[in-house]
Amino acid sequence: MTSAMLPPAASGGPVDDTAIDDRELLAAKTRGGGFWRDVFRRLRRNPSAWVGAVITAIFVLVAVFAPWLAPYPAEALPGQQYITPGHIPGPGEIPGFPLGLDRFGGDMLSKLIWGARASLLIGIVSTVLGLVGGMILGLVAATFGGWVDTLVMRFVDILLSVPSLLLAVSIAALMGQTPLAIMIAIGAAQVPIFARLLRASMLQQRSSDYVLSAATLGLGRGRITMTHVLPNAVGPVIVQATLTLATAVIEAAGLSYLGLGGGVPQTAEWGRMLTYAQLELAVNAWIAFLPGICITITALGFTLLGEALREAMDPRTRAR
Repeated sequence: MTSAMLPPAASGGPVDDTAIDDRELLAAKTRGGGFWRDVFRRLRRNPSAWVGAVITAIFVLVAVFAPWLAPYPAEALPGQQYITPGHIPGPGEIPGFPLGLDRFGGDMLSKLIWGARASLLIGIVSTVLGLVGGMILGLVAATFGGWVDTLVMRFVDILLSVPSLLLAVSIAALMGQTPLAIMIAIGAAQVPIFARLLRASMLQQRSSDYVLSAATLGLGRGRITMTHVLPNAVGPVIVQATLTLATAVIEAAGLSYLGLGGGVPQTAEWGRMLTYAQLELAVNAWIAFLPGICITITALGFTLLGEALREAMDPRTRAR
């Protein structure tokens, strides 16, 4: 066999990295993995994805198994007798309370564990509400087009003109101080983001060759949209949902910090813990640092995982 018949590596010539990546992608598709196999392969090679996945997994496991992990119930005050006007025991000061007590006498470790469950519930429910609402608006706008598209997108523009946190605060204040109000408020603030993203992705897919071929075969617009365009356009929306979970956790803590989450003062929720901790910063700053650290690390985990997933699915980075 002559050198002209050999691939670049065998003939001793320079190796084209893009060609290698293309061959790897083609091989993955040949093995039946296709697009998603390649995405997960790229995620496994990304250190940020591993860090984000580990943080997210720990947060979810702690939230799910909170009743078994927490030493005390969510609103229990087992250390109330140790609280004095000038002293709140910190980490390691009293046996049985490794992270100390809060200003009400609650075990900080238990409060943080139960707070993870509250933050996970609010984050997931609010993101699902925003995702469903935004996908409905984006799907209607991209499918029908014309005046329907214009009407839907002007409504979305009105929502986008209001800062998301301000919109969430307004909705939560109107609906009452309850966890459900916070979920709906955060979800409503996320609707325009998902709507614009899905609409743009679907409009991009509509000009693809496979859509034109399906239309040539006589398939209806509804069938083409639901069986061809939507499944291929939903990838960026999934990535955005992962990133939005991070902002949902932060906004939930912010709304609770403002007193819009309802409940009693000793409710185990990270934002509410910050609200009452600020009054005792001079006595024991740990009661503010600990929930703040939990919020930061959790948001970082979702952000790292979402960014890694976005890079793995981005066609502009897949050839690198």
